[in-house]
Amino acid sequence: MAKDQNPMQAIRISKLVINIGTGNEERHTDAAKKLITLITSRTPVDELSRKRNPSFKITKGQKIGAMVTVRGEEIKKLLPRLLDATDNRIKDSSITPNSLSFGIKEYIDIRGIKYDPAIGMLGMNVNLSFRRMGARVEYRKRGAARIPDHHRIIDRDAIKSFMEKEFGVNVAEG
Repeated sequence: MAKDQNPMQAIRISKLVINIGTGNEERHTDAAKKLITLITSRTPVDELSRKRNPSFKITKGQKIGAMVTVRGEEIKKLLPRLLDATDNRIKDSSITPNSLSFGIKEYIDIRGIKYDPAIGMLGMNVNLSFRRMGARVEYRKRGAARIPDHHRIIDRDAIKSFMEKEFGVNVAEG
């Protein structure tokens, strides 16, 4: 960071969420949990349906996927492997203010992960959430204060340049 820049304006990754949707099949949900554990070494949680959807044979409260949230230093170890699965390319349309999302079609594209017949072939969604220093001020219990929009909202261009600089990601139009 240059000497004339404000360190409070630096962008940081708040969290990384890996999500695998499986539908109403219980065995697919178990395979998704096993895969997430294999990738992240963390215990995933079940995703439950919020509504009933008879056309997909889904009832309210049924397990329909698995997810895990990664925070802190573990993101720096995990994210390069996940980006490598997409050849360090991300679509421009996958970047929104304060977040970035991309998909991995097959988990065997991730470096260090081999095919497991018990899991089958699954893909996943990866979501990154960004924030700036000082964001905690809005959520703390004592002395909470509102953060101005210019500090809270991180625009797409800033996220693009951050990802290109930190992780060598090529943002493609489309």
